[in-house]
Amino acid sequence: MEPRLPHPIPYQGSKRRLAGRILPVAGNGVFGTLYEPFAGSAAITLAASARGLARRYLIGDSLTPLVSIWSEIINDPAGLADAYQSLWEAQLADGGREHFNHVRTEFNEEGGAARLLYLLARCVKNAPRFSRFGFSQSADHRRKGMHPRKMSNEITGAHALLARQAETFAGDAEDCLRAAGPQDLIYMDPPWQGTTEGADKRYHHGLERSRLEALVDDLNQRRVPWVLSYDGRSGDRTYGPPLPGELWGARHDLHAGRSSQSTLAGREEETVESLYVSALLTPAESPTSRAAQSSPFTRGTQPLVGHV
Repeated sequence: MEPRLPHPIPYQGSKRRLAGRILPVAGNGVFGTLYEPFAGSAAITLAASARGLARRYLIGDSLTPLVSIWSEIINDPAGLADAYQSLWEAQLADGGREHFNHVRTEFNEEGGAARLLYLLARCVKNAPRFSRFGFSQSADHRRKGMHPRKMSNEITGAHALLARQAETFAGDAEDCLRAAGPQDLIYMDPPWQGTTEGADKRYHHGLERSRLEALVDDLNQRRVPWVLSYDGRSGDRTYGPPLPGELWGARHDLHAGRSSQSTLAGREEETVESLYVSALLTPAESPTSRAAQSSPFTRGTQPLVGHV
């Protein structure tokens, strides 16, 4: 059993529980820089740092205040912990109902790393939602969010893993990955197609499928190895067809457990994510490699449940 890693940013869809099954597909070598351009909770970066998978780490996201959280974790952990504590304690006067809404309004008007951290810790199911007006998710009134003492421990633990070897980047993935080369590794966990198109938009920015395909193709042309978590299915619903087979070397079904979104709706459904792997990381003889498959809709779909 692997040791528990720090997890300062509570985030629905975090890969914290899946990191031990995702990272082995990259092999046992040491990479130059691990880039995580859709970082969110940066669970893969934290797990990779604990394993010594790379010499450097770049945590990127297009949500600037989220990147600011990681910048403060790396550079000023005590300051971030103190600011979070102040926000958390201020909610005790009214149970947090009005306080949460006040912090949400301030965040939407002014931003702020500590404000976003508080909102993520206290909102419903730790499931951030954004509208055109900004952060829109409501408070979970059954709990108060992560206690400041625990949050301080999580922040301190993440700082210990990342200090002196991690940097941050606020901006689009294409710009974040511009300097990546063949000696590096990219892990991508972008918004799924089902949350970018249609009525289920939930993040501050979506990512059009054509843009993702162009990004992956560019990495392939530059011979930069990558791993991608993208789409899949939950219950009877699918979140998009497979990516074109010429883009990847292997595709696996990664069983991610009960769907948080289904839980919110009162259903019990398991989420199965698609994990795509660059051909540069895929042995040609692998049973899940593109070369070993015949159908673009069935190739490489062996489940990754405990065997990686």
